[in-house]
Order: sequence, then structure tokens, then C-alpha cells
Amino acid sequence: MRRVPILSGSRVVVVPVGDEDVVIRPPPPPAQVVDAGAAVRDALRFPLSGPSLESVAPLGGRATILVEPWALPLPGAQPDPRQEALAATMRALKLCGVRNERQTVLIAGGLGRRFGQRELERLLPPPQARAFRGSVLVHDAAGDTLAPIAGGSEIHPALLETDLVVVLSAAETVVHGGPGALVAACDAATARGAAAADSLLEAGSAPEWDRALEIEDAVGRAVPVLGVSLVLDLPRLTGAFKGYPDDAEAVEALGRSWTRSVFSHLPAPLRRDILANVGRRITATAAFAGSPSVAHAEALLRGVELRGTPLEEPLDILVVGAPWFGPHLPREPVNAITAAAVALGLALRLYRNEFPLRPDGTLVLCHPLRRSFAPEIQAPYARMFDALQAAPTPRDLAAAEQIAAGDERALAAYRAGKACHPLLPYADWAGCAPVLGRVGRVVVAGCRDAIAARALGFVPSHSIASALEMAHGMAGGQARVGVLLAPPYAPLIVG
Repeated sequence: MRRVPILSGSRVVVVPVGDEDVVIRPPPPPAQVVDAGAAVRDALRFPLSGPSLESVAPLGGRATILVEPWALPLPGAQPDPRQEALAATMRALKLCGVRNERQTVLIAGGLGRRFGQRELERLLPPPQARAFRGSVLVHDAAGDTLAPIAGGSEIHPALLETDLVVVLSAAETVVHGGPGALVAACDAATARGAAAADSLLEAGSAPEWDRALEIEDAVGRAVPVLGVSLVLDLPRLTGAFKGYPDDAEAVEALGRSWTRSVFSHLPAPLRRDILANVGRRITATAAFAGSPSVAHAEALLRGVELRGTPLEEPLDILVVGAPWFGPHLPREPVNAITAAAVALGLALRLYRNEFPLRPDGTLVLCHPLRRSFAPEIQAPYARMFDALQAAPTPRDLAAAEQIAAGDERALAAYRAGKACHPLLPYADWAGCAPVLGRVGRVVVAGCRDAIAARALGFVPSHSIASALEMAHGMAGGQARVGVLLAPPYAPLIVG
């Protein structure tokens, strides 16, 4: 019997794994990485489709660079290759005749909490940040100055009142990056509609991708649009824990280490501080340019091939851990909704070909799942959780969402950067729906709040051992178990 360490919030717990069970590890680091700045420069010169930057850049004109918050891959690292990629894009525009002061950087955060000064300072390397003389705008999904575009949506006017738009992103999913960045710069209702894709890696089955293409076409009819998509490696640990989770020997050593037990008994704030300060690095392996959708699709395919983990067939039971922080930037402490959004809405939707669990299989979620909502910044989550408890039917929850969308007090807090948009908790929960419709049960191992688990429709369990025993019983006896070692969450290539 092997003992596999896995994150459960800020604790490290061990999962007993038999010889027939599967430990799903990310692939090892790539053999070759690239300089992000040089890769972006070359990509802009030789795009996959359409004209190069040099041929469309307006001499003496204006340009808007659209970027997304770097929430994925999770948990991320500093420095991030996207910092140098943004600086390289600015330099390329300047060389093509768009002066520094005529450039605008637009942060398309969708429904997430708006960036403050601290987050804006991390967009560029310090020397480039000090030298930049252009404008930096933070998108307001509830703003009353958004410009109408085709399809009934509204978009930030900086993407239309300019001479060129450059969409700079990393290819993480079909709804994050590329044309998805344009969706994140739209009104709240449009951004909310991009939440429920079945698979985050298959564009063909995602209406959200089609809607993003419509918005890209609408913007492209008004102004030239060029996209740059990076292929990023997964965040890798450095220092004492180097090699986890992709190295089998590092995983085994951590499972045997006495420091794991000591660490799990530390106070929760101290554990979170230690984990947040663990060294990580992230690198780029390629960059592609062209129309945002073409560049993003190519980069996404390359990224899945690079970072994907093969799984021969769907499993009966899958054990997934959720970390101590939420899935959005700026990072916030995890709550019951965001823990579900990470494990169900992100980890289990990063698949291709087949869903990683058999029909009516059991998901074991390792997390305390407490009803802990940080004051003010997570007030929309607290209100959504209360609505979820009081809403007996999906129609009632939809009515509560409509009320939340018009909550002026919550919208004022969002505009001030003190909280997320009141629709974000509903979007996070909607992202869990495709998974909840496929699995038989979600058992919460190590649950410390049974009321919270039951409010979400989950089954609380005191420990990982009791959760696995319950899952085997639901499967009618001995079942095949898989343990997903994460974060970071690697794409699963099933079948």
C-alpha cells in the first residue's frame, strides 16, 4: 500500500493507494524553453495568419494592448513570462511607429475583483514599468460607458476607439485567453455566459468558443485585431520540495517525510504563509501570433500536447485536492464555492476525448470546505451561498442571480476594487454544473463543515480513509481509484 501526499486546503494529507490504482502526475519539465520576449517579437513578425504587426501598426496612431489577469496556470509564479511578453509587445509597437505614450494597456478581468495599484505594478518588469508613459485601464464589467457591438453585447470602448488592438494572453483553456480575453472585456452578462463549457480544452463542443469568435469578428470589423498567445509550462516548485508533483521519487519522499505531519499541525495562517512563499518558476515554450482565435487555438493544442497527462480509461473514483487560495486574481482565501470551482470547475474540466470518471463515478474532494468568507472581499460569495441554501430549485437560484446582478451596493464595492462582481460566484458555480451532471457523488474528505457540504449537494466525510470506504461502497465493492496530484492541474488526455 502506497501513501500519496496531496493538498487539502493548506494541509498535506496522505491517500492510501493500492497496486491497481493510478497516481496521475503531470509530465516532467520540457527539455526546451524560449525567451518570451524574443518569441513574441518573432511571432509578431511572422504570424500564423493575416498580416504582420509591421504592416498593420498605424504610424503615429494609437494601439490598445488587451491582457487578462494571470490567474492560470494555478498557482502561478513570479516572475511570469507574460511580463516580458508585454514589454516585448510594447517595444515592437514602438519600433513600428506607435509611440509609448500612444499605447493603452487594458486589463480585462471579466467578473473578477478589479486590479489595484499593487497588481498593476506587476504587469511589467520594473524597468519597463518605470519607463512606460501610456495609459493603463482596468475594465469595469458594470460600467455605463461600454460600447455596443453585434450580438447584443457591450465592450470596453478602448477596444473600438483605437487604431489597432493586440490581444496578449497565454493559451490555458478555450475560454481563457485569445478571443476569450475579448469576452472578458465585455459587459457582465456576456462574461457570465462563458462559464459552463463541458470541457475547457475542446473548442468544438463549446458554444462559449463560438460566442467568443462572434465578438472577435465584431471587433475586427471596427479595428484591426492581432493576437499573441504564449505556450506556458506548468508552475514548478523549487527548493526543498523540488520535483513535486511530477517526480515519483519526490512524491514518495514527501509521503514519508516527518515534516509533513508537523506542518499539518501548524496554525492555518502560518501554513498558508509558508505555502505562499514556496519558490516556484514558470517558463514559456513557444509564442504564436495571428488572429486571436487562430493563435490561441494553435498555442492551446501545443500546450495540451506539452503538459497533458495520459489516462488510459475513465476511473471509478477520482481523488482531487483543492488548494488554500481561490481561482481568481487578486488571490483570495478559498471558500466553499471557490474550492468547488477549483476542483470541479477547473481540474475536472481540463480533459480531452472522454470525461475522466465513469458515469456515476465518485469524486473525492480533499478540502475542509468551511463556510469562511473573508469580510467585504467575499461578501458576494456569502450572499450567493445563502441564496443556494434557500433556493430549492434551479429557477429559484436563477431568480436570486437576477437580484444579485442589480445589487447597487455590491456593484459599488466591485467598482471600487473591494469585491468581485456579484455575478462571479454564480459563474463559478455554473462552471461546476457540467461535472455535477456526470458524477454520481461528490464526497468531501476531511470536511469540517457538514452544513456547507450538504448545501452544495456533497457528502461530508471526516477523513480520506472514510471517504474512500464510502466511495468503494457506492461502486458496489472494490473500485479503481485515481489520485490527481495537483496543483498545478495538468490536462488529462483520456483514452
